[in-house]
Amino acid sequence: MIFRQLFDETSNTFTYLLGDSASGQALLIDPVQGKEARDLELLAQLNLTLSWVLETHEHADHITAADKLRTLSGCALATPNSGQSQGADRYLKHGETLVCGAIELEVRHTPGHTAGSASYVNHAHGMVFTGDTLLVRGCGRTDFQGGDAAALYASVHEQLFSLPSTTRVFPGHDYKGHRESSIAEEMAHNPRLGGGRSLEAFVEIMKGLKLSPPRLLNQAVPANRRMGAPDPFEQLRSDAVGVPQADLGWWGENKESVRLIDVRQPEEYIGPMGHLPGAELVPLDTLIHAAETWDREQPLVIVCRSGARSNRGAIALKNMGFAQVANLAGGTAAWFSSQGARA
Repeated sequence: MIFRQLFDETSNTFTYLLGDSASGQALLIDPVQGKEARDLELLAQLNLTLSWVLETHEHADHITAADKLRTLSGCALATPNSGQSQGADRYLKHGETLVCGAIELEVRHTPGHTAGSASYVNHAHGMVFTGDTLLVRGCGRTDFQGGDAAALYASVHEQLFSLPSTTRVFPGHDYKGHRESSIAEEMAHNPRLGGGRSLEAFVEIMKGLKLSPPRLLNQAVPANRRMGAPDPFEQLRSDAVGVPQADLGWWGENKESVRLIDVRQPEEYIGPMGHLPGAELVPLDTLIHAAETWDREQPLVIVCRSGARSNRGAIALKNMGFAQVANLAGGTAAWFSSQGARA
């Protein structure tokens, strides 16, 4: 097996290239946006074709190059099934195996740093790629993105420390000049998780870290949930009061990744004009109350008959702190007309 460990100095991120010389297929684990040319040049030099890009989790300190590499190379994208990511070609489940030529990686769900973190085990060569779950003499933080110290402790002890002691550990990051470790080393010397440290002691350590948020947190996490794809809302022009205006073409391209809210009255929703596929009825006079429990990071598109009421609804949601809200210009009337034109 061809193996290379690559490093991004800005985010201290390791990217791993695994290649099968017989088939010419290769995969990359955790590629970093901005390093695509480096990675593709190395693949070409090694006479390898990129078949897969794998993510260990949704990163908070850098943006993945996954979507860009798919565009440039035609590779497929795989990521742990966190329930929040979109745009991958395959969502990986615990216990399954990803095959790339003669390379086989067992997927082990290792939540704790994030709810959807995974590690990849190559049994044939005694290697495990741990992302941020287990670092050399450390571990990932557990204070955001569904992090859970107890879950991370269980993941490491049940899924990683259960591997053969000679298994080589390749982490997602390093800040002290380490490139790899082993299961035996981490079981003996990891100051947070090794040496027989108890769950209770580990939880107290993680509570006491008091770390600042990652610098790119607000940009990186949403982008990585899209596999690094550009934000479709950035393509939209805003009206005079700052509400992005979407048309039917944009909605058609992005409808799988946005929540569509119809703010008309019930009799309109079920009336002759009908409603757009997937639209949820939330009348305008109930919108603010209903939205109190919604995820403010979820992309929303608001629709009414022609676009006037929905624009008011979009303004109200933006004032509530919703990050991505667009008005469907032309509304249901434009969609109804388009359906007649197609018929």
